[in-house]
Amino acid sequence: MVWDTGFAVGANPNAPKVSIVDQLKQLNLTADQMKYVGISHYHGDHIGQVGLFPKSTLLIGKGDWDALTAAKPGPGVNPAPFANWISGGGKVEPVVLDKDVFGDGTVTILGTPGHTPGHQSLLVRLKEKGPVMLTGDLSHFQENYDGNGVPTFNTDRAQTLASIDRFKKITANLKATVIIQHDQRDLGKLPAFPASAK
Repeated sequence: MVWDTGFAVGANPNAPKVSIVDQLKQLNLTADQMKYVGISHYHGDHIGQVGLFPKSTLLIGKGDWDALTAAKPGPGVNPAPFANWISGGGKVEPVVLDKDVFGDGTVTILGTPGHTPGHQSLLVRLKEKGPVMLTGDLSHFQENYDGNGVPTFNTDRAQTLASIDRFKKITANLKATVIIQHDQRDLGKLPAFPASAK
């Protein structure tokens, strides 16, 4: 499974210079081998390369899927990268609450709506590191996370606060490592690609 696909290569100065598919090749993997592509939410910096995985089942929050497939998608909702799945060319699973992706507890998508209607976070249980929680955009920086900060552009403030509370409770119960995906300070918590997180 691939989680979040970032910007498309070369899309802007912050965009990657190498595609996820090319990175996977360094691990002797192909896009077609990815059974799932999971998306935390529909914003452009998380979906830019999703179209490189047309044979993967798309795992996306139902609220976000509904927004992408609406007759008139709202502001910030760009259906174009999802054309393969919207047209019926690929399999999609709109996730309503949580999903144990492989049925063994190693990878669990957590419903954390608020930033967008169907926002999701991810829990990964690594053999050596233990539980790791990936925020998506539940919080953008450690300060937002610590102070329960909610950006004005989130779709629902109350849902965001409830999702942050839930995320923190799960983290505390599991003694999990939190990775705030937009916070550069969290990059060192896991090994840099291509080293594997164990």
